[in-house]
Amino acid sequence: MAYSLKIHDPRFDKYLKNTKDYRFQFGFALAIIAIVAFYIYGEVSDEMDNPEALYIGLGIGGMFFIIGIYAALSIKKEATWDGEVVEKEIIEKEKSIDFVVYVEDQKHQKHEIRSENDATLYNYYKIGEKVRYHGKLKSYEKFDKSNDAIIFCNACAFMHEIDEHICRNCGCPLLK
Repeated sequence: MAYSLKIHDPRFDKYLKNTKDYRFQFGFALAIIAIVAFYIYGEVSDEMDNPEALYIGLGIGGMFFIIGIYAALSIKKEATWDGEVVEKEIIEKEKSIDFVVYVEDQKHQKHEIRSENDATLYNYYKIGEKVRYHGKLKSYEKFDKSNDAIIFCNACAFMHEIDEHICRNCGCPLLK
């Protein structure tokens, strides 16, 4: 029973850097696709000619490029804090069910762990359990994992059997 020191493993920093890079690259790729597609449309269409179609493609492509930059820069580290699971709630909606776990930090602020139509996280946390919020990963780690059959990757949230040590999805160590 303890919080894992594996949180300082360099694979987490690599995962965060790759996530940032992928967000930028995805926005850049969408920008190029939009520009090329509108240019081709302007060449083959009877409705719109170039350079008008190209200008529209440049505008939309620029928008995707800016979104990619914003998405990459939006990955910010938050403070790490300790808390306790204080409440659980099931909220039934018209077409879905929200499973909510409330965690209270040392400043008595409540934070939500929310999942829609999936009770796995809801069942994973028990009222009274101590948890640590890892700000750089925006994820929670339980203090006592000794009675658990599963564990979640703190980087990508992939679910694993408790006896696994490395995430099969992202390659980061499992915090146990």
